[in-house]
Amino acid sequence: MYLVLEDVFKIFAARGGIGEVTAVSDVSLQIEKGEFITLLGPSGCGKTTTLRMIAGFEFPTAGNIRLDGNIINELPPHKRDMSMVFQSYAIFPHLTVFENVAYGLKVQRRPKAEIAERVERVLGLVELEGFGGRTPDQLSGGQQQRVALARALIMEPKVLLMDEPLSNLDAKLREQMRYEIRRIQQQIGITSVYVTHDQVEAMTMSDRIVVMNEGRIEQVGPPMEIYRRPRNRFVADFIGKANFVTGKVEGMENGRLSIRTLGNSLSADAPDANFQPGQEVTLVIRPEMARINPDNNAHTTGVVRQAAYLGNIVEYEVEVAGQLLSLVEHDPRRTTIHEKGETVQVKFLDDCLYVVPD
Repeated sequence: MYLVLEDVFKIFAARGGIGEVTAVSDVSLQIEKGEFITLLGPSGCGKTTTLRMIAGFEFPTAGNIRLDGNIINELPPHKRDMSMVFQSYAIFPHLTVFENVAYGLKVQRRPKAEIAERVERVLGLVELEGFGGRTPDQLSGGQQQRVALARALIMEPKVLLMDEPLSNLDAKLREQMRYEIRRIQQQIGITSVYVTHDQVEAMTMSDRIVVMNEGRIEQVGPPMEIYRRPRNRFVADFIGKANFVTGKVEGMENGRLSIRTLGNSLSADAPDANFQPGQEVTLVIRPEMARINPDNNAHTTGVVRQAAYLGNIVEYEVEVAGQLLSLVEHDPRRTTIHEKGETVQVKFLDDCLYVVPD
């Protein structure tokens, strides 16, 4: 593995010097060369502290960080062969785009011809050809972020680190930049560690997602695995929307559980086979994992309590067997929506349902 965290802890002194606060607890992670990893979690979960330890802005209280086989725990940031893209861009307002991007090379006293060639190449990579003479106040937010990215990439680091770099952009520009960053990362094959609390960013950009909570790693895996097979209730609840339904195991067949819940028997995938008949379990039902008024084979009926038309989908709150479920419908041919108080048929997609471990 290329970048490795081994049993890493970070403990800060509490305010007033009394007591301690554990920001990162026993984090172990292995990252392959060229991989795009996203640290995802709520505020205060330890993701930014973990990134800052990788960068060298904080040092581990315990554990090791290795890059290409070498322990880098005590190396200062400028000796780690990494570049950081910050949330605030951190570009110099008094310098042109060319001067901002070339800054690190000038500090290294590189020849002028080499600087000019590398700046031109990296500006082309981030699609800012012809912008070298502009100043930051002549750029849009997205263009300023591209300058920050170019300044990081021109140093040809072993690892690119990004701390919520898109949070200051509007929604449409943020979506565009997500794909641009991923395109550039894949084009040059640079190992990247990205921090965000935005689930969509994590899902669309990552090879693997590291879900963190209270300083610990809850689950590591590809986006589809994180979403479809959450390791626990926290991951299921944090990634996307989820309905949690309790039921009792009736039996197991072909590796799938038969569960009595919501007035019917539903078939669900399970993390293992250690379930006994009569055992109470928690079933995850994503809003899109059900159909309202299907053509046939409905499992149960429900009553619409709320409906919201959002253009590409319609969101419903449907009461089924006394439990309120969030469901979505995304049929582009539909010209009407189910009204509040309407009784509807509900069919659950058995092959999508999943039991989360306790």
